[in-house]
Amino acid sequence: MLQYDLAIIGAGIHGAAVAYEAVTRGYQVVVLEQYDSPARGTSSRSSKLIHGGLRYLESGQFRLVHQCLAERRRLLDEQPDLVRLIPFHIPVYRHTRRSPWLIATGLSLYALLGGKAFRRIAPRNWPQLDGLKTQGLKAVFSYWDAQTDDRQLTERIMKTAESRGAQVRYRATFSSAQCERRTCRICFESGGSSETVTATAVVNAAGPWVNQALQNISPAISPLAIELVQGTHIIVPGKLEHGAYYLEAPRDRRAIFVMPWRENIMIGTTETPYRGSPEDVTPLETEVTYLLETWNHYFDAPLSRDAVIDCFAGLRVLPAADSNPFYRSRDTLLHRDRRVPQVLTIYGGKLTSHHHTAVRVMRELGLSHKSR
Repeated sequence: MLQYDLAIIGAGIHGAAVAYEAVTRGYQVVVLEQYDSPARGTSSRSSKLIHGGLRYLESGQFRLVHQCLAERRRLLDEQPDLVRLIPFHIPVYRHTRRSPWLIATGLSLYALLGGKAFRRIAPRNWPQLDGLKTQGLKAVFSYWDAQTDDRQLTERIMKTAESRGAQVRYRATFSSAQCERRTCRICFESGGSSETVTATAVVNAAGPWVNQALQNISPAISPLAIELVQGTHIIVPGKLEHGAYYLEAPRDRRAIFVMPWRENIMIGTTETPYRGSPEDVTPLETEVTYLLETWNHYFDAPLSRDAVIDCFAGLRVLPAADSNPFYRSRDTLLHRDRRVPQVLTIYGGKLTSHHHTAVRVMRELGLSHKSR
């Protein structure tokens, strides 16, 4: 029976980052992934942004914004071919809930926490902004954030972890883990047969499947109460010459991004409570309508349903609460049950802060750099 220091359930961005951090510190690692490649779930269905989270300032999540901006700087330095800065524009109209002075204050704080300086675009340049409607426009601000290919980023991190010794088992469905004082016996299905490995510690990085995975671990671990929230994006034809746009949805005042993506335009995202199995998530027509409605509200060239080239939906893992998901904390939660301390579960998390989360996991499990 193969023995490892660490077994990781899931090869999304957090599973990949934890695997990389652990093998870099000298530990023997195995990753179990139910699909045939990394990032087949949420980690390939995000808004493709490496950002600090400007809107998180409204809910007082200053530490999270500062942390994510620091991670953005790191990724710009380490992955310049995959992570690049692009300009984002925030138009402020007479009907916009946030006033120009409030937007300017938020952008000033964003820059202070680690962002780049913003500017106010002169009215004479508004007609150049990709067909943005100018009637009722009071101000336009421009700031910088970064964009990436989430799937490629996850694949690169995982391949680097593999090159350093991590074993990754694809098409491997986690079945159970029986944990004792010093080790866990982990069973999984692969190629129609059952296999077993042992590991000193287990990281549950199964994304929207986290609580399903916990149900198959013994002794029983008390899960956190979570809500799955669906986020849908649509792809439409066109080209944005001047960057991305941060808009306020006319229906409910949520933040919507309109961004360049692979010679087309991506619009997203939504926040719809989801009750089904994670593997069955799919865009809803009501969400597509909502996103098209936002585009048509702000841009001169109207789009119909027939214009949608593609759409995709992913799931966020948020703490269960009665509040609007838009204003709920995006902090990554690391959960351990004192009865089974060798199992750690990652709840939620952001693409931007995957490395920071992996370092936290190492610290929580006491996995410092292994002496050779």
